[in-house]
Amino acid sequence: MKFWAYSFITWPEVSYLAEDSSGRVVGYVLSSMWVKPDEEFPWLQVGHVNSLSVLRTYRRLGLAKRLMLLSQKAMIDSYKIEYIQLHVRKSNRAAFSLYSEKLGFKIHRKEVGYYGDGEDAYSMRIVLKPRSLFHAFLYARQRAVANWTLKCAKRASQIK
Repeated sequence: MKFWAYSFITWPEVSYLAEDSSGRVVGYVLSSMWVKPDEEFPWLQVGHVNSLSVLRTYRRLGLAKRLMLLSQKAMIDSYKIEYIQLHVRKSNRAAFSLYSEKLGFKIHRKEVGYYGDGEDAYSMRIVLKPRSLFHAFLYARQRAVANWTLKCAKRASQIK
């Protein structure tokens, strides 16, 4: 619960509530950002969908898709993210269908025992900026050259 509160307080611009005509909350999407530079991919900024829920009586009206698209747009506009990731229970066919068929998410990997009850999860992603692969290639190449230079320097010092 603390993480969800932290996410909402820290990144309120990427989370949304849906209300009915009387002002009752009928759905929400809670999202967060991962913008901490990584040693391997220092430019990487990632959006994460922590939770999506719609009241049962409001399902199959396109509300979940609309909430996800609003959050996705806010992530892109505010943070220039590379991709969005989320986790979905392996048994949740409705959510899996929404993410994969309607929103374009792809399975990144299966995470065994991800949930507290031991159920597996699919880690899913939608890549928004394919340039990440180009940057990853350039960065990996720079690291390879730097490592090669370091090895050559070490060898040269051993010769002397």
